[in-house]
Amino acid sequence: MSSNTELREMSDEQLDATAKEAAQTLFRLRFQSQSERLNTPSEMRKNRRLIARIKTIQSERQKAAS
Repeated sequence: MSSNTELREMSDEQLDATAKEAAQTLFRLRFQSQSERLNTPSEMRKNRRLIARIKTIQSERQKAAS
């Protein structure tokens, strides 16, 4: 996935798009975990952490702007 430095270099629009993509992926993974077996259960954790990183960066930018 993306490292913290890569995420920090992204624009706000790119971060929003990455967050939406990660949320959609997480939704699909949750659906798969309930209906069938996941091949890689660690992907759910990776996506949750990616979303958390993005939200942290966005909140830091909002605090810096105000």
